[in-house]
Amino acid sequence: MADDTGVKLVPAVQNAMSIMRLLAAQGRPMGATQIARETDLNVSSAFNILRTLSHEGLLSFDPEAKTYRMGMGLMEFAVPLLGANPADVIRPSLTAIAQDHQTMIALWQITPTERIVLTDRFTAPNILHAVLAQNSRLPVFSGAIGRCYAATKGLTEAQTRKGFDTVRWQDAPSFESYWADVLEARETGTGFDRSQLFRGLDIVASLARDAEGVPRLGMSSITIAGQQTDESLGAIATALAGAAAQIERCLFGRPAET
Repeated sequence: MADDTGVKLVPAVQNAMSIMRLLAAQGRPMGATQIARETDLNVSSAFNILRTLSHEGLLSFDPEAKTYRMGMGLMEFAVPLLGANPADVIRPSLTAIAQDHQTMIALWQITPTERIVLTDRFTAPNILHAVLAQNSRLPVFSGAIGRCYAATKGLTEAQTRKGFDTVRWQDAPSFESYWADVLEARETGTGFDRSQLFRGLDIVASLARDAEGVPRLGMSSITIAGQQTDESLGAIATALAGAAAQIERCLFGRPAET
């Protein structure tokens, strides 16, 4: 999730990744022509990439049906991650966001009892930042993550108000303002809290769901008020939403939304 500005990307690799993601999302064999059409590649390029991926074992080719599907060769890369601590898998992406945007990123576990628990932190070097104790617990409706949670769960206004009332705000927003933020979060996948949960702290958040759509992990950028501009906070929100989508797809096996 690092900033790619100024980096020259390799089109052939990007095209191969588009094909792999398509086949992973479809979960069924597909022919070269259909793959080319759905990835906006010409058939010749798609065929050459498919043949190469098949040769390397990353795809499996059925010569009778002339279709491709995900191959066993992928296990070579997946095995080191099996059984790994999720935080270890997530750490590179969130560390990159923290460093690229000069912020502190907090990783929260969302519990079935509607709490969020701080499990890890990722901080850019040489910045002034708030310190949160490991295993800190808050109501799930708190701050920016709370807005995302209510949005993702599709809660009604009455259900959201009940959750809102469980939070101890230092400078509480009106419920009407909070509800408007929830409705916006349904569209953007991100939430903002500007010195309301904690005075003097700007918080931006997104969350990751599992394959059944249950919110599992929250990610929040926490900065001292005034350190970031509205524009830079928006950029952080975009980065966190991208990281959340990647976690959903790679860690929880949630299909990419179309």
